[in-house]
Amino acid sequence: MKIDFVGKRYYFIALSIVLIAVSLISFFTKGFNFGLEFIGGSEMVVKTSQNMTVAQVREKISSLAPEFAKARIIEVHALGQAEEKTFSIVVAPRDEKGNLRVYSADEKAELSQKVEQALNAKVVSFNEVSGDAANEIKNLTWKAVVFTLLGILVYVALRFKFAFGVGAVLALVHDVIITLGFFSIFGIEMNIAAIAALLTLVGYSVNDTIIVFDRIREFGRKFKGRDMASVVNDSINSVIIRTINTSLTTFFTVLMLLLFSTGSIKSFAFGMTIGVVVGTYSSIFIASPVVIKWVKSL
Repeated sequence: MKIDFVGKRYYFIALSIVLIAVSLISFFTKGFNFGLEFIGGSEMVVKTSQNMTVAQVREKISSLAPEFAKARIIEVHALGQAEEKTFSIVVAPRDEKGNLRVYSADEKAELSQKVEQALNAKVVSFNEVSGDAANEIKNLTWKAVVFTLLGILVYVALRFKFAFGVGAVLALVHDVIITLGFFSIFGIEMNIAAIAALLTLVGYSVNDTIIVFDRIREFGRKFKGRDMASVVNDSINSVIIRTINTSLTTFFTVLMLLLFSTGSIKSFAFGMTIGVVVGTYSSIFIASPVVIKWVKSL
């Protein structure tokens, strides 16, 4: 194939800047739909055969306890469960000082019974995360993402050149920000499974990027003296079919997982579905073209 990827790199970079800007605006205006692991509190998952809406569920449980008046209620959709409805009810019980607390065993049993009676439903799970645990999980999660990016920078810089390491990390930061932007825009729950998807995406994307970098190094040594832009363009063209085949295979797999999964797995599948597209795009149009001005020869 002979497609002028490098010649059109400024169009792709402009598109990426727009997507990043939209994502950042969504971060600061809409925010994220954080899961229980990040905000702490108690989550009831209930199943019912009654045809109810979120508003009706809220009306029926709001008087059960003070914290239920401000509960976060989400209808969980899953294929194959047309006869039943599943709702996630997240509450944040507080003590006398206003600090987040967890329910005792007796309180959990009593509340479960009240919710079942109010909704004519079955409580299938009752999960709790304390405020301290939520803060610790949040801090460790972002550290994991940052240290992963730094590790990749060091690895790529040692294997190739430092400029390639910077290009790879810029592409990965690009992937993470845009994928997080989709989580924010569509209100998909940001939980541990979503973070696992981001880390998986980082590994998937850097693998694609390194394959292109390997071909750039190979062509650069084979055709010494050629213009670097021409070397990069030929390198991308030589691996484009392999990249598309691999990406499509992965995309359709995670898309099926997104369509048929439920709960936290849905967040993982959503992150991977968006991430595979964004990661493939960045490997071809962002990672390699941005290093052309920094690398004159190999």
